Formats: sequence, C-alpha cells, structure tokens
Amino acid sequence: MSKRTATTETLSEGQPYAKASGSGPRRSMGTTDEMGEFEDQWEDEIESDEEVHDAGEDQEDGMDVDGAAEDEEAPAPARTAYIPGSHTLGADEILEPDDSVYIMRHTMHVMWPCLSFDVLRDNLGDGRQRFPATAYIAAGTQADTAKNNELLVYKMSSLHKTQRDADDSDNDDDDEDEESLDEDAVLEYRSVPHLGGINRVRAQPLPAGTGLPPPSSPYYTATWSETGKVHIWDVRPLIESLDVPGYTYDKSRTHTPAFTLNSHGRAEGFAMDWAASGPGALRLLTGDVHAKIYLTTTSQSGFTPLGQPFASHTSSVEDLQWSPSEPTVFASCSADASIRLWDVRAKGRKSVAALTDAHESDVNVISWNKSSSYLLVSGGDDGALRVWDLRSVKQTGPQPTPVAAFNWHKAPVTSVEWHPTEDSVFAASGADDQTTLWDLAVEQDEEELGGADMAEGDVPPQLLFVHQGQKDVKEVHWHPQIPGAVITTAFDSFNVFKTISV
Repeated sequence: MSKRTATTETLSEGQPYAKASGSGPRRSMGTTDEMGEFEDQWEDEIESDEEVHDAGEDQEDGMDVDGAAEDEEAPAPARTAYIPGSHTLGADEILEPDDSVYIMRHTMHVMWPCLSFDVLRDNLGDGRQRFPATAYIAAGTQADTAKNNELLVYKMSSLHKTQRDADDSDNDDDDEDEESLDEDAVLEYRSVPHLGGINRVRAQPLPAGTGLPPPSSPYYTATWSETGKVHIWDVRPLIESLDVPGYTYDKSRTHTPAFTLNSHGRAEGFAMDWAASGPGALRLLTGDVHAKIYLTTTSQSGFTPLGQPFASHTSSVEDLQWSPSEPTVFASCSADASIRLWDVRAKGRKSVAALTDAHESDVNVISWNKSSSYLLVSGGDDGALRVWDLRSVKQTGPQPTPVAAFNWHKAPVTSVEWHPTEDSVFAASGADDQTTLWDLAVEQDEEELGGADMAEGDVPPQLLFVHQGQKDVKEVHWHPQIPGAVITTAFDSFNVFKTISV
C-alpha cells in the first residue's frame, strides 16, 4: 500500500481534538492530514447519491432588461443524479452530496492511512436510535516507517444528525434539541506503539445485548503485522480511560501484547477472524500469503497456537470467516480464485468442500450471514459481488452458481459485510472509491422494465445506496449497536454515516 508523509502538526493523545459541523455552512480551519480532525459536513465532498452541478452560467441573449430584472438571482443550474461510471465530469461540473439522503454523515481525517479497523462494543446499549451518537473503533496505521505505526482506539462522540435546509419539509428535530446542533463532534483517542504496518485489525466478539467486560477483565483485539507476527492486545483499559476522567492504566498491560503468534514466520497476511465458544474459550484464525491458515485457541491458562496449519489453498489466503452456526466450521478465500470450507475436526487439515472458481481471479473478501447461516457473500479482484447458498456446495460434483451476482464495482472489491440483523442486506466497498449498500429482498419490477433485459450500466434494483467521497476505500463495517450506521476507512479518511435507505 502506498504511504503518505505525516503532517508536522500533531495533537496530544486523548484530548478532545475533533471538530464537526455546526448549524451553517462552515469551513474546517485545520490541516486535512491532522490526526483526528472531523470535517465540516457542509463542505464540498464527493458522496453517494450525488448530483452533478453545471458551474457555467447561462449566457445573456443580448435583450435589454430593466434594473429590477438585473437584481433578480439567476436560476439555479440544472442538477442530475450522478451514476458512477456512466458520466465523465466536465471542466465546469462538480459533485456535491445530497444530504437529504443521509440521516448522519461525518468525515474524520487522520495522520496515517488505516488499512483496517473494527468496531468496539460499548456500554451504551443496543438498538440506539437517538442522536447525538457515540461510537468506538480500533484501527491500525500504515505509517511512513515501521516504528511509527500505532494501534489506535478512537471514541467518536457528539455525532449529530445531518443538518437540512430550513425549508426542508423532511426536517425532523424530534430526536435532538435545536440548540445542540451548534455543538461540534468530538474525537478522543488512545494509542499503542506497534512495530510494522497493520494489515488487519479484529476485536474479539462479544454477545449481542451485552456490554463491555469489567475494566479488570480483558477485551482482546488482534493485529496482523507486516512483519509476519500476529499480536493480541488488551484494549479494555484504553476504553475505560476514554470514558472515566482521571482514569490511569498500567502501560505494561496495554503496551505489551498479551500474546504474539509467531507461527507464520516472516510471511505477512491479511486474513483473520475470531470465534467465541464461551468464556475463556476464544479461537483465532490467521491466514498468510503463503497459503497457510493457523488456529490459536485460548483457555484459562492463556493462548495456545496449534502447530499444523490448514493447507489446501495454492496462493495467498485473503479472508477468513467462522461459521455463525457450527462452532468447528470456517470458510476461507484466496488469490487462487477459490472459496473453501473447513472443519477443524477433519483429519489432515484439508478443506472439506470448495468453490474452486468462485471468481475470475483473486477472491479478496467474504462475509458469512449471521442470520441466514447458509448465505455467504464474496468480493473479488474482478469487481464482482457474488452471493452463495452454501447448502449447494458439495465435496464433489459440479460447482453451483451464485444465487445473486452483481458487477457494479469497476475495481477490486476490498470489503464486504452482512448487516448484523437484516439478513438480506449487506455493504461492500471497492478500490473504485465506492461504498455500496445492497438488499437482496428487492425484486425487479417487470412491469416497469417492460420485459426488457437490464442494459450494462443500469442500476440494479438491489442496489440501495452508493456512498462516495473517499479515496481507495479499504474496509466497511456496520455498527452492531446503532442500526443502519456504517463506518468506512480509506486512504484519506474515515467516514461515519447513516442513510435513509437502511
């Protein structure tokens, strides 16, 4: 991944140093590379459901006009919806976000790009609908040198609803006081030094409906380093210090890994997933660029890596997912174009079933549906999104076809994730600077289509939303405790948003 140089201006760790949008159009005065700067919502950004504005003005036709007519405002230029890939912007055209389709939209600029992050659970409850919102994430940097990298724990608070024009008929202030709209969003953070760029960050799963463990108990987050090591950190004290003023923590607990996995040698990797099978029985899968998958288990006595790897892939393992319903089963995808299913009880550590040609080239990412456990979505280097019914995947016989396939993205798909509660909805991101939201339950209206087939470039009916405004989106996650809230990381920023579509 390409790097960018650090800004010379930095902010002290842990202090409220982020600012967000207020009640009117304002410009952020900070540097855009600054760690933790929230950007004004009303700034010009490329976002989803954008509109193309013609910046050119109509030419006068030479007719005489009186003074009153001259004082009248020129009519607004015509605006049309922007469909990615279907239109090339002219020299006099710009993109602007349509904030009427967002319930919430915030942008956070950081000092170093973060290739990966994960949402951390909190004690604020599930199903939160009221604003302002608060969210916690753990993220890993890609700094200019190995020694400058960090594991970061962010607390984003005072995330207000998107402001609307005064004459917006859909404006609804029932959920927050009008006076509070002038408040700025706040970002606080804690950092842990990390040797090497961080390829993947994954926090241990906590059961839905539960909060954080007590401060004395660990809350583990794993990082896949470019050095080939996998580190497991306890981030619970860092979260507590963000929530409790004056709280101090023992850095020997937070700045030293609870465990470091060396099974991969010097081979780096990107694939990693936790599974929880009860208190004190966490399991961690990690996959590397040499096609090896290792399992690490936990017990009351600590972490135990299993020596023999799972080995059926012939190229880099790109992503891993534990089955949400079968505790011994997991799935993997690889640069060898395959998706494989495994059972940790199987002899020889070989896969038990496979989709050998799941995509035309590398399969970059997969996500296993937690509500409908027979569905798995994959995203490839070919830009395709494919949904598979795992009930049709057999150890032998012909390869099944996907139950749904979409070729909307025009560059490699970089992340996919099913909605935590809506079993037909998933999010995807791509190197084409798009984050897309999909709903498989939406069916094509045959009467509206008039019996004609969809042409290339037409918007699939299952595509609910296209969010833009970031450069080279790397990862997307739903917030499990704020229904419909989406967080993305990209080369230039984090976005936190909620749309009217989900």
